[in-house]
Amino acid sequence: MFGFLCSRQLLPLKHRRTHLGFLQQNGFFIVKSFTSVGSLSESNQKPEEEGKHSFAVFYLINSCGLSTKSAILASQRVLFQSPERPDSVLNFFKENGFSNAQISRIVRMLPLILLSHPEKTLLPKIELLRSIGVSSSDLITILSLNPFLFRSSIKKRLIPCYDFLKSVLLVDEKVLTTFKRSPRAFLCDVPKTVAPNISLLRQLGAPPSTISFLVTNYPSAAFTKHAKFVEVVHQVMEMGFDPTKTVFVLAIQVLLKMSKPKLESRLELYKRWGWPKDMALAAFKSFPNCMLSSEEKITKTMDFLVNKIGWPSANIARNPSVITLSLENKIIPRCSVVQILLAKGLVKNNLAVGTFLRPSERIFLEKFVIRFQDDVPELLNVYQGKMSSGCRISV
Repeated sequence: MFGFLCSRQLLPLKHRRTHLGFLQQNGFFIVKSFTSVGSLSESNQKPEEEGKHSFAVFYLINSCGLSTKSAILASQRVLFQSPERPDSVLNFFKENGFSNAQISRIVRMLPLILLSHPEKTLLPKIELLRSIGVSSSDLITILSLNPFLFRSSIKKRLIPCYDFLKSVLLVDEKVLTTFKRSPRAFLCDVPKTVAPNISLLRQLGAPPSTISFLVTNYPSAAFTKHAKFVEVVHQVMEMGFDPTKTVFVLAIQVLLKMSKPKLESRLELYKRWGWPKDMALAAFKSFPNCMLSSEEKITKTMDFLVNKIGWPSANIARNPSVITLSLENKIIPRCSVVQILLAKGLVKNNLAVGTFLRPSERIFLEKFVIRFQDDVPELLNVYQGKMSSGCRISV
């Protein structure tokens, strides 16, 4: 898509009701005009403004790789009549390792970037991110996915955010982890969002380790608008969560993602599977993420474990993390193995689901497959045969 025509050969198209298309004949691209471009033709623009739009559209297609539709939309947000400044921006990105596809994405999301002064406005951001340890490959990926970082003020946004995170997390490695997980966090107004959120947690007695866990693992939660954060924290406190425990943070991030009606609907769904509200709330306090699973996922998992396998619903409530596990890749294969062991009397009948569903792959194989291979040689084949991915495991 890039370089169809030299950008310095591009000329403004002065005709009204003009759109851009391309027809390839004998190895050459020919510019073709056709009507029905409402955004350009129906507006009450002066002829010279239409010329600017037409030139921008042509440039965005040929030099930036945008589709015709994207170029038309982008041209409404950026106007230029010559290629010099946009060329300097594109060259800057190429010199810094950005691919054509990444440059197209940046321009499509932020057309005004084509009017930037690369050395004055773009390079300082890249140098700042490099200074805190962002690798070249990570930096390119992050900025191509979040080009709005280029518009952030270094003095008013990026540096204050970095300084605050460093004061909370203490080491650059954790600051970098936070940034990678949520680059948009660096766009926030620190005094109005994350600072008062962290202050609230400290007032409630949350230790530095718990606060660090929130910021590094769930930065989008830590950077939530303060009013919403306060509301959710109070809700979590009313449910009886202990601010000194990590699960307190997990509950915050879950409730920030769920509305109260949605939470109530999850509690009602679990009630239909035999969990009274107090049991469902106890499961939530044990493993908050069990409420984030979709109704379909919960229903399929409970139906399999309760109706097909026969495990008591209360047993699952005591191990709510199993609700979030993959039914096809973990629950069904492991239950198939355990059913064979139960039938042969090799494991106890009162085996809790968490005992064999929660352990890592290595531990499960050691405890429930390799250990019984002499008694049941087909166990590994049964286990692998039930895995939807069809992968094979070396033991």
